[in-house]
Amino acid sequence: MYPAGDYVTVLKRRYRVTLWNLGSLFLWFSLLILFPVIFVIFYPEELHNGLYFVYAAVISALLGYFLQVTSRIKKEEASLVTIQEGAVIVLFSWIGVIMLSSLPFVFARILNFSQAIFETTSGWTTTGLTVVDVTKVSKLFLVWRSVMQYVGGAGFAVIMVGSIIGPGGFGLYSAEGRTDNILPNIKDSAKMIMVMYLTYAVAGMVAYILVGMPPFDAFNHSLTALATGGFSTRAGSIGEFNSFPIEVVTIILMFTGATGFGIHYTLWKGNFKAFVKNGEPWLMFSTVAVTASVVYAKGIHVVFNDKLSAFRDSLFQTVSALTGTGFSTVDFTTNNWPMFSTGMFILTVLMILGGMMDSTSGGLKQFRLFVTLRLIVEAVIKFVSPRSRVREIVVWKGDKPKVVDGSMTKEILLVFSLYFTTYFTGVTILTLYGYSLQNAMFEFASALSGVGLSCGIVQPDMPLGAMWTLTFGMFLGRLEFLVVIYSISKLIRDAMFVMSRR
Repeated sequence: MYPAGDYVTVLKRRYRVTLWNLGSLFLWFSLLILFPVIFVIFYPEELHNGLYFVYAAVISALLGYFLQVTSRIKKEEASLVTIQEGAVIVLFSWIGVIMLSSLPFVFARILNFSQAIFETTSGWTTTGLTVVDVTKVSKLFLVWRSVMQYVGGAGFAVIMVGSIIGPGGFGLYSAEGRTDNILPNIKDSAKMIMVMYLTYAVAGMVAYILVGMPPFDAFNHSLTALATGGFSTRAGSIGEFNSFPIEVVTIILMFTGATGFGIHYTLWKGNFKAFVKNGEPWLMFSTVAVTASVVYAKGIHVVFNDKLSAFRDSLFQTVSALTGTGFSTVDFTTNNWPMFSTGMFILTVLMILGGMMDSTSGGLKQFRLFVTLRLIVEAVIKFVSPRSRVREIVVWKGDKPKVVDGSMTKEILLVFSLYFTTYFTGVTILTLYGYSLQNAMFEFASALSGVGLSCGIVQPDMPLGAMWTLTFGMFLGRLEFLVVIYSISKLIRDAMFVMSRR
């Protein structure tokens, strides 16, 4: 325990660290927001649209500079981030970047403030719900939407630790919910993740071009498929291409994005034994196989016209829902899908389940589900076994075994509780706006799990209350609730402490 006066000094230092790191992020972000301007080289008629990104970049740079000057500390002092500071940095970095990212949409008068915040929240959380008409918007804005999802999929913690803070940023890395410390050094882990992520994006773009997708579309869809984001350059999403090879490449990229980086690392090292021991891939693939078969069987001659389309669409939609991507090959608003209760229910459940831990996917996560299933099985075995039987439950995460202890069980229970509390609250609010229960459950599951499939609720002219409900759902789901609760609790506690000392 610190004496009261000393603790105030410690608080000041911690918040200076927070300000400096937020300033660093916004300075870095001012460069990222200029990225779409590069495409003016290929589309010179878009030059005037590039100015909107320049204006936003200047504002971001000025904000970053102001925060760093205000912090009055050196970089060496600011690099040691505890998990408490990390939680606050994560919360305000996400809020700040979402707001700064919305500025080009507002400056160009494409969207109003609420719509722009919805769109950029959907982008950074890799959700994919959209209020933008992609047939009318500038190509620079299409690129920006894809970049948001790609970078948002990696997370700010990976970028800041790998490029800005360094090894002292473990607190920030942990605060964003990452457990994939695949190398002994946290900075090396972040850099390795960035290398894998970039390699997959380039490979995806090349694969798309080889199967016939135009280069501009290939660039954007590779980023958003790998990020399990779902923003598309086409109004009809992947279905508009009507190409089975393109769908196959997309399915591979969706699975790749929904696989944890720790599991990817086992394959990069050639450690296939460790890969096989991980329960998440087995659970995810078997879930897709079972649910796609059910959707196929129930959808024949209901929403699918023939066996081939039934196979393609049922497989694609189940993979898109479970991985949290949100690409579609069907229109959920104009055909029989809204009346296909079995299919809608299955997709809703898949969106809730989500992809693997430490991936770009959302939802409850396959690792938590796998551990829960193991706990249930072990409980049954223990019940029918002699009382003296005691056995540790060990599960593999990446290339390392983990013992399922009390803290892991509590974390799983807490996340599940917060998820479903938020889910039922959001569904209730949507129903109060007149939406059917089935559609409200589908749409809010899509938002909360960062998926992006829509049954038609998301529209530019939807009620503002419903729009902001979905916006908060996307935000809370991406940060998995805990970091928001921890950071807000810390801010309130620190404020009350300082006020009590006056």
